[in-house]
Amino acid sequence: MLYQLYETQRALMAPFSEFASASAKLYNHPLSPFAHTPMAQRIAAGFDLLHRLAKDYEKPEFGITTVRVGGVDVAVQEQVAMRKPFCRLLRFKRFTDDHDALARMKTQPTVLVVAPLSGHHSTLLRDTVRSLLQDHKVYITDWTDARMVPLEEGPFHLDDYVDYVQQFLRHIGPRVHVMSVCQPTVPVLAAVSLMASRGEFTPLTMTMMGGPIDARRSPTAVNNLALNKSHAWFENNVIYRVPPNYPGAGRAVYPGFLQHTGFVAMNPDRHLSSHYDYFLDLIRGDGDSAEAHRQFYDEYNAVLDMPAEYYLDTIKTVFQDFALVNGTWRVRGELVRPQDITATALLTVEGELDDISGAGQTKAAHALCTGVAVEHQFHYDVEGAGHYGIFSGRRWRERVYPRVRDFIATFDQTHPGDVPRPLKMVEVPGAPHVPPGTAPRARRRVRPVAGGKATAKAAGKARPTATAKADAKPSARRGKSVGPAKTPKPRRRG
Repeated sequence: MLYQLYETQRALMAPFSEFASASAKLYNHPLSPFAHTPMAQRIAAGFDLLHRLAKDYEKPEFGITTVRVGGVDVAVQEQVAMRKPFCRLLRFKRFTDDHDALARMKTQPTVLVVAPLSGHHSTLLRDTVRSLLQDHKVYITDWTDARMVPLEEGPFHLDDYVDYVQQFLRHIGPRVHVMSVCQPTVPVLAAVSLMASRGEFTPLTMTMMGGPIDARRSPTAVNNLALNKSHAWFENNVIYRVPPNYPGAGRAVYPGFLQHTGFVAMNPDRHLSSHYDYFLDLIRGDGDSAEAHRQFYDEYNAVLDMPAEYYLDTIKTVFQDFALVNGTWRVRGELVRPQDITATALLTVEGELDDISGAGQTKAAHALCTGVAVEHQFHYDVEGAGHYGIFSGRRWRERVYPRVRDFIATFDQTHPGDVPRPLKMVEVPGAPHVPPGTAPRARRRVRPVAGGKATAKAAGKARPTATAKADAKPSARRGKSVGPAKTPKPRRRG
């Protein structure tokens, strides 16, 4: 019933939103006589804000048409490499007539980016993809809004997610590197573990960023909610049927509008402040800041429905039973054994101020992947970064991406399981090697283990400056850096 009420409210607000948009233009257009009346700018700004508050936000485009490779601008075309009922595997194919650039691109590593299925669309990783395209062939999982999937396609469980990842890896081929951001770190580790247990090829490297591998460590508000409510509570209170005006009518889903409401409720004051700043920017004529606000919220407010089976499986397996770290998780009867992974190098990345996946949750992967040689395991703590900042914004581009790029490049030449490589082969400043079993610490730097050699102090030892704080789209005021669930300060973006 709640979904139907939401759709009714949305339909009622649509004409009002269009009226507000037209009114804003009437009081803002230089040729309109109303634009020269007293208070015209304030009236136009108010109507523009009302339009954005009332409008419906559709899935945005990646919009990546060119990228710079070796000093040459090359064209980028978005292609569908594989299509599944609940996901598309997208490839960003690069084209150029420059002989040197073409030769360079042919030899670059291939990366599969597994985007989260947690409320937002895969376009949330636009900045991640754009950076990777400079030095890699890039694929990404583009999850389908569950309300658009007909009921006859059947259910979609967490096990299906793991199956999809394995199928995508096999489709791309053995010389692939996999990167998972946030929620997919768990199913990606499961997929690679199962492939290793069966004797199949595994990716050359795994890069895991801000994910709940072990949600018991440094629990956040998200973790506490899952622990304090029963599985039955989630099933009875947040699962609804898709209304009849969508192709997936009748499908049980966790609605995107509930997820969005939860995002806003985590920090309502920041959202209010951001929208008021937008209103002031319009009055002052600060077009750049206003456009930055629009771009962020066009992404932030575009949410998708998740299949109910997948959502409930994730709550139980990851946040209540901790099945992966307890060694009890079975995917279609097969036990998930991360210790069977031996031929894949591992890099984990965490944000110092991440309030979605707490400190140590991602780093816990090292304690599970005991079959990976210690000299092939690395960890990087990003000082001053929240959840969003580790994969988008200035900190991602200037601090995290160079380390990810060098890590992938080092292990792309020879499979790490074939020839042992000493630590010095991977010069990743600020990302010292972390052995399996190392207990997580909430410190800003990781000490090198005995016998290892730190190449540099952890990056970001200096406190972030005002300019550096603008790297993540959300605001970093009051010493907090926040993830996708937080409100940005668009005018301070990097």
